[in-house]
Amino acid sequence: TLLWETLGKRFVEYEQMAPFLIPEDQQRRLLEFLPLFLKAWEQSAGVIVFPNIQLLASEVSKLLTKEIKKNLNGKPAEEARLALEQLLQQKGEAGDGHLLLKSVYLLSQTDLRTMWNIIGSGLPAALMQCLYLFFTVPLKKTSDDRDTSEDDAQTQEMLVKIMLNMYKEEQGIEELLAADKLQSLIIATSSLWDQCSHTWKVPTGCVLRTISKAQTKTSIVYLQAVDCIKIAIQNLFALADTLPACDVCEAASIVLCFVKDSYPVSSALLTEFENNDGYQLLLKILLRCEGLQQNEGDPYVDEILDMLTCLTTCGKTELKVSGNIVHPQLPHFDFEQTQSSGMTVKNLQPFQVLQSIFQRSNDQHLCGRILAAIGTIWAWDRVNFFLLEWTLQPMNQFTDIIHFKPHPVQVQFFRLVESIVLDLSYVPHEILKKVQYLIKENIVPFCTLTALQCLLSMTQKDLLFSDIFRDSGLLGLLLALLRKEAKILRKSAGTHLPSLKEGTEKELNVVMLEMVAALTARSVRNTVVLKDYGMVPYIKIFLDDECYRSATLSILEQLSVINYEEYMSIIIGALCSSTQWELHLKLDLLKSLLRILESPKSHSAFRTCSGFNGLLSLLSDMEGALQDPPSGQWAEVGQNCILELVFYTLQGITAALHLDPVNSNFFQRNGLFEKMAEDLGSLGCFWTEGKRQIPVSLEKKRTFAEFLDAALLFSSSEPFPAWLKNCIWILNFLDHMVKGTLHQESYFKERKPEMGEEARDDQEAPQAQEEHPVAFKRPGNKLPASACMLDCTIVHPGAVCVMVRLLPKLYREGYAQLSQEIQCALVDHIQSLVKSEKSRQVMCESGLLSTVITSCQDAFCSDSHPLHLPLTRVFEKLASQAVQPHVLR
Repeated sequence: TLLWETLGKRFVEYEQMAPFLIPEDQQRRLLEFLPLFLKAWEQSAGVIVFPNIQLLASEVSKLLTKEIKKNLNGKPAEEARLALEQLLQQKGEAGDGHLLLKSVYLLSQTDLRTMWNIIGSGLPAALMQCLYLFFTVPLKKTSDDRDTSEDDAQTQEMLVKIMLNMYKEEQGIEELLAADKLQSLIIATSSLWDQCSHTWKVPTGCVLRTISKAQTKTSIVYLQAVDCIKIAIQNLFALADTLPACDVCEAASIVLCFVKDSYPVSSALLTEFENNDGYQLLLKILLRCEGLQQNEGDPYVDEILDMLTCLTTCGKTELKVSGNIVHPQLPHFDFEQTQSSGMTVKNLQPFQVLQSIFQRSNDQHLCGRILAAIGTIWAWDRVNFFLLEWTLQPMNQFTDIIHFKPHPVQVQFFRLVESIVLDLSYVPHEILKKVQYLIKENIVPFCTLTALQCLLSMTQKDLLFSDIFRDSGLLGLLLALLRKEAKILRKSAGTHLPSLKEGTEKELNVVMLEMVAALTARSVRNTVVLKDYGMVPYIKIFLDDECYRSATLSILEQLSVINYEEYMSIIIGALCSSTQWELHLKLDLLKSLLRILESPKSHSAFRTCSGFNGLLSLLSDMEGALQDPPSGQWAEVGQNCILELVFYTLQGITAALHLDPVNSNFFQRNGLFEKMAEDLGSLGCFWTEGKRQIPVSLEKKRTFAEFLDAALLFSSSEPFPAWLKNCIWILNFLDHMVKGTLHQESYFKERKPEMGEEARDDQEAPQAQEEHPVAFKRPGNKLPASACMLDCTIVHPGAVCVMVRLLPKLYREGYAQLSQEIQCALVDHIQSLVKSEKSRQVMCESGLLSTVITSCQDAFCSDSHPLHLPLTRVFEKLASQAVQPHVLR
């Protein structure tokens, strides 16, 4: 503060004495004052506390302007350029010019009033002369000049910063015109770009862009009067054939800035640009940019494209077009109520440049930027799509040539087509016809794939497209193509032919199936078309390949809407004909079956198509699959996958029995519960050797629920052997089946095969179940409240019988204590199931008890059997409820 006060007093003395001093003394005193000013600024962290700062700025700026003019006066360009450099560089203690420059640089960053004083000194015109010389007259560097490069950069930075601060003000532009160098510099950038000072290219462009943004009516009239834009265009035409494309772009972008930025003030420069073939110049320059290396000239290419995009809205009158809306359209589309935001296309010429570049170039960057520009124009105002498409038809015409473009451009183009529907809610029928023709011709498979994915996205948006693409013939085309592919697949079944399709062509088959699935979804009419084409036998061929399976099942599921029997016949047939190791195929078929069984109308078809026997045969095929340790080919299959297959098989049976007395009676009358018990017992985790169990005294006694927590939630401090965990899993499934809730459960994570993954069986290691329990969802996360109640109503008594039949098989030599403990826990659980009168009545009326007693005769015949007493209590409870209790006794 004291330093600033001292400086303030010294400057007041300077003010008072200045009128009485000769100019030389006045200049000397000011130059003596400035080092102190700079020192105070440095010591106060850039904070200036100086009451007479405007006067100081004016005095320093005038002196700097005077020194610049003195060094320029009457000298040839190169000599003047050298003199300026020597003036402004820091040369020991004699750098008066550098001292003045640094002072002005600091003062120009204070406040607006101070800046006005700097502008009023004549400095804007003087610095424009300096910039012109620095840009147009490059100096040859010698070895002695290398040490001054840092000083040069610092001087350049200060000069440019001062100019930017001055020229962004309207007053600065007006003062600048006095030098009559602005038009000279603009023209120089368009004619001497290859001969100018390399180090001054970017700073000059930066300064001119700042001037461009601050143009006034006066500056526009000035540039127009000297034909600045016209001359610049002529010069650029000459350079366009000789200069590297990126350099021409950089020079042209400066000229185009003045055209674009001046338009809000006056249309004069735009008119001059258009009248002198400015758009043809830009087209020529941009087409030369094809094949540029990535990032080479990109900023300036992008800048020109952005400015062309902006120029589409520069016009005096609104475009008036009346298009013919082709129907049908989406319900919420109403062109008459489309409101304009004001950012509408009024000038088609710049857009024609963009359109011509896309049509004539295959450069990925150029084409991609033009598509992005079109998306931007649509985003400004949705009316712009119609204004352009009903006049120049860009998207319509691009569709004819899109297959020639690089793949990323194709993807971008079809996303743009998709946005017409998704964002504008408009159905472009003419464009869609051409897209469909592209698919039919299939000239470039990747393009066909991308086009079809675009149509698929539309179809999934609204049901209307199911009708549009059926009536246009697309559905018939896809069915014909799929029939051809199905025949190829059928011929190559079981072989390893090198001609089998992979990559893009295989993915195209996937998307064709997905498209047919989308077209038939919720459309009975399209499903009937598929059936009438005789496609059902061909569609089911695609089930064998995992990549095609999801979409194929969706189509077949839609077929069930018109014919449950045909669907069931296909799915059950595929399940029964699948090989023992096609576990993933079986799982996918079962999940599809479960979705259809949600409809009660499908239950009858399931029964008549031998659905129950078909599902039970899956269990039979897995004989020994859960042995511990695994043996044979089962050793190569993860036990998680086997358990998952058991789960979904039992889920399917439960879903088919749910609230269906006819199916329940059929299942029980045909002894299928007994078969289920037999098949589950032969999986390998249950004891099958028939040896008599030796009773042991139990050290501890856990409940069935505690066994479930320990085995299923993997939270047990005592790890169970694999065979016991598998038994508990299966008993848990049966427990939910008893209550009629198994088909609502979800224990396993969905497996989503990726494109390119071969159809394969589960190849997990045998230890996968131990190492990767995350394959299961925690049961506790999705148990219904009724499942947690001890007193539950029995829905399927046959499932209780299955549990009782498996009870003696819950045994393994070497695990006598654990085996007896889980058996007792299960008996107690069964006893809790028949606790209510209603449950006991259901059990007795089922007529299944005699078979159960037979299966447990060992326990009943020996008082010493560990299960004798608990089982006797169970059946005593049941006897009290029986219509003829003496029969049961």
